[in-house]
Amino acid sequence: MRTPSHTLIQFSDVHVVPEGTLLHGSVDTLANLETALAEVEQAEVRPTALLFTGDLADAGDPASYRRLRAAVEPAAARIGAPALFGMGNHDAREAFREGLLGEEPTDLVRDFVAEFDGLRVIMLDTSEPGQHHGDLTPAQLDWLRDLLAEPAAHGTILALHHPPIPSPLEVLELLTLRPHAELAELVRDSDVKLIVAGHAHHATCGVLGGVPVWVAPATAYGADVLAPAGLIRGYTGGGYTRIDVYADGATATFVPIGRGAPVYELDAETLRRYLAEHLPTQG
Repeated sequence: MRTPSHTLIQFSDVHVVPEGTLLHGSVDTLANLETALAEVEQAEVRPTALLFTGDLADAGDPASYRRLRAAVEPAAARIGAPALFGMGNHDAREAFREGLLGEEPTDLVRDFVAEFDGLRVIMLDTSEPGQHHGDLTPAQLDWLRDLLAEPAAHGTILALHHPPIPSPLEVLELLTLRPHAELAELVRDSDVKLIVAGHAHHATCGVLGGVPVWVAPATAYGADVLAPAGLIRGYTGGGYTRIDVYADGATATFVPIGRGAPVYELDAETLRRYLAEHLPTQG
């Protein structure tokens, strides 16, 4: 049986708003995130880290970042996993650093690396102040190239906000990562096992430079990829992602926020007996 060396939980497009307001007049985005965090806390799996891939505050305001921090910090402590925060197009670098990280506010690009028992997580800041598309400067690409020149023991997860693969929605396709070809060449033949992104509010998978790409759902709300002609539509309901890293690759699994009624429930001992009775014996 293959077991993962590391498990990450990815949240994207949280879009926290100031207290007392609802996003688009109907969505309590912080409540969605708190529900998701509670689900992770109650789960059997103990994640290595909580990965937030951008659009954390809808308007990039300090108050919303403080609300997010107040929700995530105690939950992360109970879960026993650090929270890694990345920038999105709705985020503002100065307020992000001050309200969420408790750092001196600056407008510098925020790329960083975190390592966990041989697994390397690289977070790229693809935000372009005042714009909604994604970009990477030549200096960022050089920085990434230098990092990837030295493989990590358990490989690398590369995280960014803007997808480097197409979206089925025309309006979102115009707002993806622009230097995707340059990124493809950098990750080709590297130790990157999975590229994870957000931004689109719909789950999508693809390949870039031979590396699997996962575009996460939003915790805030979803984008309708099959809306009637002439309509761009969002809908209530969000999700997040479980990322499992193995010796020979990685997987990303969609997790809806909230659960439907159980179809069945088995305790572990019953499941083991069932498998013993129905799986072929090893010769």
